Amino acid sequence: MKRITLFLLGIVLMSTVACGRTNSNANSDRVTAAEDSKAKVIHLTKAEFLEKVYNFEKNPDEWKYEGDKPAIVDFYATWCGPCKMVAPILDELAKEYDGQIVIYKVDTDKETELARAFGIRSIPSILFIPMNGKPEMAQGALPKEAFKKAIDELLLKK
Repeated sequence: MKRITLFLLGIVLMSTVACGRTNSNANSDRVTAAEDSKAKVIHLTKAEFLEKVYNFEKNPDEWKYEGDKPAIVDFYATWCGPCKMVAPILDELAKEYDGQIVIYKVDTDKETELARAFGIRSIPSILFIPMNGKPEMAQGALPKEAFKKAIDELLLKK
C-alpha cells in the first residue's frame, strides 16, 4: 500500500510540473501590445512572432533573433494548470526586469504552427533568448528563483 501511495504521489507531482500537448478549443482573454501598450507580458500571434522573435520561414537553417532585448517566450495553453502557475511569476518578472528583457506568451492551441516549429510536446515550455548565441528551452513550471537565475546568468550575463 505504501508503494502505491508513493507512486500516486509521484504521478500527482509530475502532473503539476507540465501538461502534455493536446488540442483544445478553450478561449481566453488576449492582451496584445497593440491593444494595451502598457502590457508587460506580450501575447504573440505567428505573424508577430516572425517579426519580433525569429522568422523561421525566412531563415529555416540559422537562428536569427529579431529583437533588441533578451527575451523569454512562454509556450502555454489556457487549460494547463502549471501554465496558470507560471503566468503570475512572468507578470512579476516583467515588472522587475522592465526595460531589460521582453516576455512573450504564445498560446499553443491558437498558434499550432509555432508549437510544431519548436517541437512543443509539453507545456509550459519556456524559451530563453539571449541577445547573442542560441536560445535555450526549459520545460515545466519553473519556480521564480529558477527564472531569475536564467535571466541573470543566461540573458543578462550578470
